Amino acid sequence: MSAPTATAHERTLATVVGSTIFVSRWLQAPLYLGLILAQGMYVVLFWKELVHLVSDFGSMGEEDIMLLVLGLVDVVMIANLLIMVIIGGYETFVSRIRMDGHPDKPEWLSHVNPNVLKVKLAMSIIGISSIHLLKSFIEAERIDNDKLMWQTIIHMAFIASAIGLAMIDRMMPAAPADRH
Repeated sequence: MSAPTATAHERTLATVVGSTIFVSRWLQAPLYLGLILAQGMYVVLFWKELVHLVSDFGSMGEEDIMLLVLGLVDVVMIANLLIMVIIGGYETFVSRIRMDGHPDKPEWLSHVNPNVLKVKLAMSIIGISSIHLLKSFIEAERIDNDKLMWQTIIHMAFIASAIGLAMIDRMMPAAPADRH
């Protein structure tokens, strides 16, 4: 027996539903715009902390300077994470960003896909976690041992997750270069 063929009404309905689902990806665009606003707030935070470092430099000890500089590095790493999520997420899930031939096009953008993005995000989270853990170790005498232990365990969980994501990404078949 042959399979029943779809009626014109069913084909039209399927086209409308499919088109609606496809267009719904644009609902994510305001989320990425919100992340750009959040990144702007991190720029303000960075400059506020930098002004604090410069203005109080003469009265601060080495440990205080190191903690403030680590805080600045942390803000930069979070901003980098935001850029990866904004650009990579938009390019992967909403629409291509037409940057072909642009000298400032990020190298990783040409081969971004959800798996690559997950691994890059995991590596950024590990970097951010490392900065927080280093700050805690510097202030270890003022921090409860249980808190330090949990921070270390959580950091190791981030590392294990990133290794797992990288292994899964490696096991996946390579996608053609022109696909996302």
